[in-house]
Amino acid sequence: MEPERALRVIHFADVHLGVENYGRLDPSTGLFTRLADFLAAMDQVIDAAQQEPADLVLFAGDAYKTRDPSPTYQREFARRIRRLSQAGLPTVLVAGNHDVPNAVGRAHTMEIFSTLDVENIYVAHSPDVLAIETPRGPVQVGVLPWIVRSGLLSHDEHKNKNLDQVTDVLLQRVEQILYGEHGLASRLDPHVPHILVAHGTVQGAVYGSERSVMLGQDMVLPLGLLKNSVWDYVALGHIHRHQALEADRFPPVVYPGSIERIDFGEEREDKGYVTAKVARGHSSWVFHKLNARRFVTVPVTADGDDPTAQVVHEIERAHVRDAVVRVVIHTTADRDVLIREQDIRRALREAFFVAAIVHDVVRLERLRLGDQQEIASLTPLQALERYLQVKQTSPERIAALIGHAESLLAQQE
Repeated sequence: MEPERALRVIHFADVHLGVENYGRLDPSTGLFTRLADFLAAMDQVIDAAQQEPADLVLFAGDAYKTRDPSPTYQREFARRIRRLSQAGLPTVLVAGNHDVPNAVGRAHTMEIFSTLDVENIYVAHSPDVLAIETPRGPVQVGVLPWIVRSGLLSHDEHKNKNLDQVTDVLLQRVEQILYGEHGLASRLDPHVPHILVAHGTVQGAVYGSERSVMLGQDMVLPLGLLKNSVWDYVALGHIHRHQALEADRFPPVVYPGSIERIDFGEEREDKGYVTAKVARGHSSWVFHKLNARRFVTVPVTADGDDPTAQVVHEIERAHVRDAVVRVVIHTTADRDVLIREQDIRRALREAFFVAAIVHDVVRLERLRLGDQQEIASLTPLQALERYLQVKQTSPERIAALIGHAESLLAQQE
């Protein structure tokens, strides 16, 4: 049975403001259209925290895509944190790898909230235990921000160690931070709930496609280091796929995943946040889906008398309205020349963004680039596609590379 005084917690992570792929510049605002997607997702989380209402909000790191976000991104993130502050919701912000500079001593991007002493906002500068009063009573939150390797490597006694040796030393250091004689666990009051918030990779977690936006090399934390009954709930950030690690064992160790899709590798992943009810010795949690931007791949076999009609038919069946779309056309050389690109583009007019139209052409002999006159007639994207086909690149990889190329060309325009 759930304790009557269980804390109501909102847990989210990996906002990554600044991801601009598969969008375009909005001339009316001067901002990329994808920014609105990420802000809308964050707004949904904050709306839920206010409507619940939550007793505690936990943000487990990575507010931005890069360590040096533009003032615009910092402003938009701050506006939303201010909403939590003004609503009187105690909010813990833990720095992720995208939030901290790769050097000791430099301020990270979220320190502005503690510098200005923003009410109800608790910023984790370093490992610590935060004692927080909530509407349902006190809670202690252990915080473990992203560990910067250079903080250790700067010491002379470690400068000649290889990566594995440095990792071993780091893991020993983390264990001491958490459970050593003067570690976080030693400071916990046994009569109040204990929550650990950390940003990092934990053994057993399954990656999404976040490797495309990660910075640096991960140190993998053993699951047993965090799945300790001294904690009642372990809130993680860093991995973009929602998951709970060894969900049948207490305490819950949960990644909420990122709040918005970044690329086609996350096409089938739900994006969202977690609500948890936490009491001493007991906790439960639920994942909530967000209305994230859809990514849709339309595979088509176009080998009939009218291959264009076959492609258009599959696009209509795929419900591409307001989605980021790529079309992969499997066809033969004699049918490929009959495909009318303009008609396909017209069928995609309701899509939010057309990432790529890839022609996977089956030929009887190894592809050749063609003569110079033919090459000169190709657009840059067609030339890139032809080259990748010659290199026998997989259709999925071609689609991804063409999508990135289209995004770069759109930015230049």
